[in-house]
Amino acid sequence: MATVNGIAGVQYPRGSQEYERRKYQYATSSYVTERRMEPQLIIAPLNKNDIALALKYAKSQRVAVAIRTGGHQYSGASSTSAPNIQLDLKRTFRGDDDRRIFEVDGRAFVRTSVSWSLGAFNEYLKEHRVFVPHGQCVNVHLGGHVQTGGYGQLGRSFGLFGDHVVSLELVDHEGNFKTVTRESDGEVFYALLGGSPGNLGVITHFTIAVHRDSDYQGSRGLKSLYWYDPKTLKRLLDILVEMSDEENFPGNYDYCVSVLSSSNKLLDWFPEIDGKMREEHPELYGDDDLPFWPRMIVVYAQWVPLDKNNVCDMGWFDRIREGSLFRLQVKEKSMSELTGQWVFRNVREFDHPYIKRTYSTNSRTLGADGWASWITGRIDKIVKPERNRCFISAQLQCFGGKNSRFYTNKDNGTCYSWRDSSVVCTLDCFYDDGITGTKETAEEWHRVNDAEGVGPNGKFSKEDRRLLWGNFLVSSLFSWASLTDLFSGSHGSFDLDASWSHYYEDRAKYDRLRKTRSLADPDGVFTPNTFCVGRDIQDTLSLRLTAAKLE
Repeated sequence: MATVNGIAGVQYPRGSQEYERRKYQYATSSYVTERRMEPQLIIAPLNKNDIALALKYAKSQRVAVAIRTGGHQYSGASSTSAPNIQLDLKRTFRGDDDRRIFEVDGRAFVRTSVSWSLGAFNEYLKEHRVFVPHGQCVNVHLGGHVQTGGYGQLGRSFGLFGDHVVSLELVDHEGNFKTVTRESDGEVFYALLGGSPGNLGVITHFTIAVHRDSDYQGSRGLKSLYWYDPKTLKRLLDILVEMSDEENFPGNYDYCVSVLSSSNKLLDWFPEIDGKMREEHPELYGDDDLPFWPRMIVVYAQWVPLDKNNVCDMGWFDRIREGSLFRLQVKEKSMSELTGQWVFRNVREFDHPYIKRTYSTNSRTLGADGWASWITGRIDKIVKPERNRCFISAQLQCFGGKNSRFYTNKDNGTCYSWRDSSVVCTLDCFYDDGITGTKETAEEWHRVNDAEGVGPNGKFSKEDRRLLWGNFLVSSLFSWASLTDLFSGSHGSFDLDASWSHYYEDRAKYDRLRKTRSLADPDGVFTPNTFCVGRDIQDTLSLRLTAAKLE
């Protein structure tokens, strides 16, 4: 494929010197054989006009366009395969006009581009003493983040990042520049926020309502660290289960438990403990003065006064702190400081390929079902062995309850699924692909998790409920998940249209999205792979068949 005439930005055709580096995604090492992340041409546009030119060219050549801002989608859905094109917006909109705070009728807003990383955006908000709920990965960029929700530590107290969007600016399939709001086009607004990320247009900017620190004075946060021990993990998860099973639990509290195998870069999570750890545990530091971290448990806990009459239950924090390293204190901080405190500063948990799972549940009987004991045992199967060369990054967080903003925001005009969730559970198993059998160990571990944790008798969820940002491909080995995929026709594939029931609550919702997709993408230019909502019209491109054959 030739480059596109008139593009002011840089273009990287397949085979060019910089192509290999530019095509890299977070998922690249985990899906080497699938060849889904090898576009024919990568375009780094300079402006909106470049985007419009690229879309017109793609339509004329009957190829599709994938849209990337950070490239962190778990299975590489922000890329594509030849003969298609990838638009890389990572650095496109970073000028002075691409980030601005303003007020309207006493309310604060930020207009931002999709090209900023989450870490940079968080720092900008802190400078202006405002905040918004968002995720925790420092190098995730805002384009994919806003479309898939922006799940993070403030889920119960403030909802999702995307819940705060008031308008989105995009380039449509014809190259036109548009601004979409709930009032101007409610169906497109709905579909953009949780429907089919990257498949309805090229979002360049959006405006989001933000909260002021001054309105939430007295907020408190706790970062606790523990040596890994199954008994400690079970105790901490029991606290999470108490929250999730009590539907009237106050909405002021947010709580997340993470487990990390040895050799994780812990100082990227806890930079403040370097001095203490060096002083009290010098054995962890090698001759090169670099630490080698053992297996650890990390807990983030937060309370925010949502009303001036709210009183914090310090006993809740005291229970969490029991047995923690250094007895780190609960600290009163501004919310803009706390949101930065929850951001993970490492770009990648482990430098290995992975097999991932992210599930949600609406269960209110996790205690009675023995989930905390079960998941502790399952995590221990990977974390306990010293030399299995498999590495866990697990995150378990409470989202639900009648007082949770994640739940009460459900009718706000966005499309994010599973608002009745009580807990979201992410289990990432990285493996050393230089060692024979490690991938099979990770696959078997997940197979058992799927079979025992999800399904009519599942310890975690009675149905297979997944999230767009954490999608995964089910192993062909038998499990409840693969069995249901078999009967639904998806076979654990990368085809969202075949596995829609895992990501959306009902067929009416999915058909509503299909209709919007058909209008927004009539020629298939925004259909770069099969992980997208289907269309009511037959695809004119051959790429869906091509992608299916590649799998």
